[in-house]
Amino acid sequence: MKWTRLSLATASLFGLAVAGSKNKIQIGQQVIYSYPGETPPEHLFDLIRAGQVGGLILFGENVNDELPATIEQFLSAYRESPAYADLKTPFLIMTDQEGGQVRRLPGAPVESAKEVGESADPVAAAGRAGAGAAETLLRYNMNANLAPVLDVYREEGDFTDNYERSFSNDATVVAGCAAQFVRDQQRAKVLATAKHFPGLGAAKKDENTDARPVTIDLTLEEIRAVDEVPYHDAIGAGIAMIMPSWAIYPAFDAERPAGLSSRWIRDELRGRLGFDGVIVTDAIEAGSLKAFGDDADRALLAKKAGVDLILASGRNVTQGESIVSALAAALENGDLSQQELDASDKRVQAARAKLA
Repeated sequence: MKWTRLSLATASLFGLAVAGSKNKIQIGQQVIYSYPGETPPEHLFDLIRAGQVGGLILFGENVNDELPATIEQFLSAYRESPAYADLKTPFLIMTDQEGGQVRRLPGAPVESAKEVGESADPVAAAGRAGAGAAETLLRYNMNANLAPVLDVYREEGDFTDNYERSFSNDATVVAGCAAQFVRDQQRAKVLATAKHFPGLGAAKKDENTDARPVTIDLTLEEIRAVDEVPYHDAIGAGIAMIMPSWAIYPAFDAERPAGLSSRWIRDELRGRLGFDGVIVTDAIEAGSLKAFGDDADRALLAKKAGVDLILASGRNVTQGESIVSALAAALENGDLSQQELDASDKRVQAARAKLA
């Protein structure tokens, strides 16, 4: 009898271990990792093979002549993973290739968003920019771009205008440019991302959510009449992903940044605007989130608010790993909903399937 009890206990522990492993795979597919420098650590490849990495974001510091070969190594590791065996959808590899000064890869689009918006035919120029961005990413075997920026800037030299990241201070121009950028980029099978919902266009020059908390004190009427206008058009154009901002907008939620707010994500973006694609966070390590715990705490808040993908962009593999572990623990203790996790799965896999 003693032997039987030990066997049952062992079987129970084995079952828990299997369940825990499956949870980490499901959750891992919803976390985007990053790494420092040009040579990825071997541990990152181990995690990819284990199915616990949903994709990678690459920065300028990761780029050299060997990057295409490095990416092929990532893809090979993914093809060995249980995630690939189950899903058969492509591994997400993304970057910020907005144009102008914000380009992680050498190549198009050379023009900034502002130059596109001020051109003789902004919509046509935006289409060329989107197609050019896709061509550049595909040259490196990458398949998702964290662009275009849909912010409608208010004043010369403000946050989004400072680096010419906004197409225009006219919402109609931004909407037309954004929609065409999205169409022509995604036609080439590179996912596009509209950012930073509901808009950072009113942020002042020094109001950078990467560095510190930012509050944008606009009326809800102005946000909907100006800042959200480009999102209507981008959604109509079939935008794959939308990135909420880390600013707080007291007109709708005075307590939490948009990317941690179920009011902005579930009620406004999904409910009122009807977006049914993937919602991806901005950098989870952003300085604007200091009041919301560590990266794992923030990731849990984002998931509970309705976000699908967590962007662990701190150039530290253990950042993504700790987030996956924390979310798996939250799922096991009931603090994270299996139903919501499954819904995110469907949205992420639907987006990835478009790349196949």
